[in-house]
Amino acid sequence: MKWQGRRQSKNIEDRRRSPGKKVAAGGSIGVIIVLLISMFTGKDLTGLIQLFEPSGTSISTTTTSASNYDDDPTAAMVGVVLASTEEIWTEIFKQNGMQYQPPKLVLFSGTTQSSCGGASASMGPFYCPADQKVYIDLSFCQELKTKFKAPGDFAVAYVIAHEVAHHVQNLLGTSRQVQQMRSQLSQTDYNKLSVKLELQADFYSGVWGYFADNMQQMLDPNDLESALRAANAIGDDKLQKQAQGYVVPDAFTHGTSQQRMYWFKKGFETGDLTLGDFNSIQ
Repeated sequence: MKWQGRRQSKNIEDRRRSPGKKVAAGGSIGVIIVLLISMFTGKDLTGLIQLFEPSGTSISTTTTSASNYDDDPTAAMVGVVLASTEEIWTEIFKQNGMQYQPPKLVLFSGTTQSSCGGASASMGPFYCPADQKVYIDLSFCQELKTKFKAPGDFAVAYVIAHEVAHHVQNLLGTSRQVQQMRSQLSQTDYNKLSVKLELQADFYSGVWGYFADNMQQMLDPNDLESALRAANAIGDDKLQKQAQGYVVPDAFTHGTSQQRMYWFKKGFETGDLTLGDFNSIQ
């Protein structure tokens, strides 16, 4: 995937660094600095000492969001993918008479908190509609290569685009409609709606891939295969088989490997949003 040198999104919240310690605004160090400056400059700056008197207040030094990760290629690539989704979905929404509001993407390490509850690396990437943020521990990118046998930058890009697609569903009201039906359905029937929601997100991520290739010229010839390997690796049937040795279709929540590959590829090959209508997903 040709992502190097492209714009990175500013809608990234980096929580991987530990929060800064609180530093007292006063203290003897400040006094010493003032006295040394006075001594070397010959100017009486002792009046400034009062600025360093302890006042019971403190300054919190915390890490803010960042948009440039020259020393972290994976984070930089994620930032470029997010920027690409912003540009493409903004244009798609505009063409349909709507305004796109991009999500924030939270980078975290180990655990963090979302408006949907606690997040951990073991959960994998997810989208929280309550705060409209995508959460990802970048260790998942390595897991795609090793655990799921899906190497390549576009495999990671597919996952990011899938979670952004959930944001698109949230903006369009689709996810809310499905959630409202939860109390009216059995768990098995609700799982079927959940599968349709996930497969539509796969389709939308494929639509993003279509425009990333045709509008932004980001893709290499083997990138589609890379994404399909990832979609195949995280199908419900494959994951259940690996975890428990057998498959329970009624417990599917994301779709089979075959379904996930089919809907991503359909979006990728057509770029036609209308073909992914929720009622047509199966």
